[in-house]
Amino acid sequence: MEKKDIRALSEEGLIDLFKAIGEPAFRAKQVYNWLWSKGLTDFAQMSNLSKPLREYLEQHYTIQAVSLHEYQVSKDRTIKCAMRLHDNYVVESVLIPHQTRMTACISSQVGCSLTCAFCATGKLKRMRNLNADEIFDQVVLIKNTAAEKYQAPLTNIVYMGMGEPLLNYKEVLGSVEKITSSKGLGMSPKRITVSTAGVSKMITKLGDDQVKFHLALSLHAANDEKRNSIMPINESNSLQSLSEALTYFTEKTGTRPTLEYIAFRDFNDSLKDAEELYQFCRKVKSKVNVIEYNSVEGSAFQQTSKERLSAFTQYLENKGVIVNVRHSRGKDIDAACGQLANKNKLISPELK
Repeated sequence: MEKKDIRALSEEGLIDLFKAIGEPAFRAKQVYNWLWSKGLTDFAQMSNLSKPLREYLEQHYTIQAVSLHEYQVSKDRTIKCAMRLHDNYVVESVLIPHQTRMTACISSQVGCSLTCAFCATGKLKRMRNLNADEIFDQVVLIKNTAAEKYQAPLTNIVYMGMGEPLLNYKEVLGSVEKITSSKGLGMSPKRITVSTAGVSKMITKLGDDQVKFHLALSLHAANDEKRNSIMPINESNSLQSLSEALTYFTEKTGTRPTLEYIAFRDFNDSLKDAEELYQFCRKVKSKVNVIEYNSVEGSAFQQTSKERLSAFTQYLENKGVIVNVRHSRGKDIDAACGQLANKNKLISPELK
């Protein structure tokens, strides 16, 4: 008999299960706590259950857990983790240490269906969406890695790894619920940022659902022609539609989005580009993260100069825009923004 995935059951479903086998209802709370608060993936370690009950669960149910396949440590202490899924696909997650915080960068899809010209992940085929449990497991594994390697708690989560989160909307929001629930990891939604390449109707839906987490838009050009050339998604999600969706999101949630802007040399780093970005910011109440470009094999783009980057950001600041310059972490192990591509790894069920 094929085993059922126990994490597919709600707490009420667990209560029904234990009643059906003659166990008291409080066992459901115990198991739910092990699964979602402790992040446990082994029935044998559920120490407050009787041995016969643990054996019963092992015989009839499974936990389709994500495992840490391998990891690399950067000279700046960033750790890139290859996470193996139950069907042997592999995704990458990153632990980014700072002086005051520990951030998990997690994936939402195996590969990506978008084809952004500057992104290594965009060169991969999208194999499938991750489910909420698999996204949750990445957070637990990164949390455990932070504790083991740096004796520090996980403080922040960014959905900026492989894939487009808003094209996996239900599972991404399901994972956020498990991560933030008092019966889950109990993290504050204000410590979570979901990043999108720009799916206007789903940004609007985030507003309707009145989500509590932060939203970031990977903008990279405030000119439709330029953005079309590097991000084909813009052809069906124009800057005008994005500005309307982001404004709606802010009205519904009270949260200002962040605009992520990678500065490419001689492409989008001129003062004219800065003026176009300023005009977009006039429409959308936001702050801007200007990000240095990380080289990607096969890409013609190059990192802008310090001088041009400084002039670009100074122009925006003089106009009253809130600007932060983000310096990349983990570049030496291809763990920086846009570099996740499973180098030297298979992402297929044939991986053994």
